[in-house]
Amino acid sequence: MPVPLIDLTRNQAQLAEIEAAIVRVVRSGHYILGPEVENLETELAHYLGCKHALTMSSGTDALLAPMMALGIGPGDQVVLPTYSFFATAGTVARTGATPVFVDAEPTFKNIDPERLEAALKACDNPKAVVGVHLFGAAFDVDAVVRICRDYSVPLIEDAAQAIGARHNGRMLGGHGLCAGWSTFPTKNFGGLGDGGFMTTNDTEFYDHCKLLRNHGMAQQYLHHTIGGNFRMDAMQAAALRVKLRDMDEVTEIRRQNAANYRRLFEEADLMEWAELPTDTDRHAYHQFVLHVPEEQRDPAIQHLREQGVGCAIYYPVPFHRQPCFESLGYNAADFPVAEEASRRSLALPIFQGLTEAEQVDVVGAIKHFVK
Repeated sequence: MPVPLIDLTRNQAQLAEIEAAIVRVVRSGHYILGPEVENLETELAHYLGCKHALTMSSGTDALLAPMMALGIGPGDQVVLPTYSFFATAGTVARTGATPVFVDAEPTFKNIDPERLEAALKACDNPKAVVGVHLFGAAFDVDAVVRICRDYSVPLIEDAAQAIGARHNGRMLGGHGLCAGWSTFPTKNFGGLGDGGFMTTNDTEFYDHCKLLRNHGMAQQYLHHTIGGNFRMDAMQAAALRVKLRDMDEVTEIRRQNAANYRRLFEEADLMEWAELPTDTDRHAYHQFVLHVPEEQRDPAIQHLREQGVGCAIYYPVPFHRQPCFESLGYNAADFPVAEEASRRSLALPIFQGLTEAEQVDVVGAIKHFVK
């Protein structure tokens, strides 16, 4: 039987709860912001251990609004990893600031603290650092926070893929000035469409971002600043409130799926062929990304898809090689870890609802290809 990369319909009991929540919203007449959104924000702040959570229209806007609140714009520089989903760099460019790319470290493919410090030292006008908790694993929080403090620049955590992940027993999202999160449907905490939220422990900064979320309007038709339409729909919030109740269970299921893969790869004698993700304090496994021999990656993907196994590449083109950033003049040789990861990465199904039998089929298909 085919094994999908992700299937969002397997938890029928949860879907029934979501349907009931949507009906509740439809009958309430409150469709933008309102009680559902406010309750979700309270519940998210409690779950993540942060003072404030502010819902947004997307994970992208949950990064963009903080940059706007910081006044980042033309002539400024923002330092960030070159290996991530495009929104991390795209939001910087949208402010008019210049993105400064940093290579990944070899274990988790997160931002390399040594390269980060060197980049900040070389910057003329650094205004922020964006660190990405890639694939559900925390970047080196202690090192990055120390470096940001030493250079007096705020840290924005891109936690779009990291809900449920921990660093030293503490949930991510409160280590920097703020964090941007995504609730895109395929995320571990996914809604029924685009959505996201921001967390922060800085009340003044929260108030500013809340103003920006609604066109800079504190009172109706009175605009204190120029913001955007970054509001979350009430139906999204209602669905996410149902999903949030199961987040710890979702994280543990994904962690168990990762452990199953490690056992199955070892039993199939595939550990020398593939480099499997390294576990952490609490890796949330938004993705389960292998690194395989470069010359075999694309043929392996073709074979898996022919066998009905869903798989993907995260990410095939780092930022420094994106056409829209060509004018920045980066050299691919300056980013060896990201370059290698882009040529060797192969993501397998890891979603909650994936069965062990399906994982056996996935590993069996890989073994058939390798052997």
